[in-house]
Amino acid sequence: MKKIIVFGLAIVALTITSCKSSKESAYKAAYDQAKQQELVQGQSQTTDLIEIAPVASSSTMSSQAVDTSYREEKVVLASGAEGSLKAFSVVCGSFASKTNAEALQGNLVSEGYSAIVVQNPTTGMYRVVCASYDDKQQAAEARAKFKAEHPGNADFQKAWLLYNK
Repeated sequence: MKKIIVFGLAIVALTITSCKSSKESAYKAAYDQAKQQELVQGQSQTTDLIEIAPVASSSTMSSQAVDTSYREEKVVLASGAEGSLKAFSVVCGSFASKTNAEALQGNLVSEGYSAIVVQNPTTGMYRVVCASYDDKQQAAEARAKFKAEHPGNADFQKAWLLYNK
């Protein structure tokens, strides 16, 4: 009796594996055929030359080219000089921990920025501000300059404008 059960299981296993291998062969054949067609089409297409115009650089930033989009939040000064928080601020870091925010603030101050830490009381998040202005355009230009001064820092490339409502 045990031999019959073992023999039956062996036949079922053989059937399942043989179906699987035939499916795999069909998929492989379809893949190979598609790859072959892709190669033939790639060889028959002509390559068009594209002329790339040189980019002229300017030492002054155009006021029209600067992104002036901003996010509105109500924030209060958490660390830094009183009176340094203006209507529009360049936020270069956001943290749940005040200690982490103050560490970044210290680094920025050592680089010569008048960095401050503000807190959004609603969310509890601490924002590190590297520059603050009453004028939106000035703040946008400061953000662009900040990003340009730190091209290798991916986090600083995410700097954004905050409007303190």
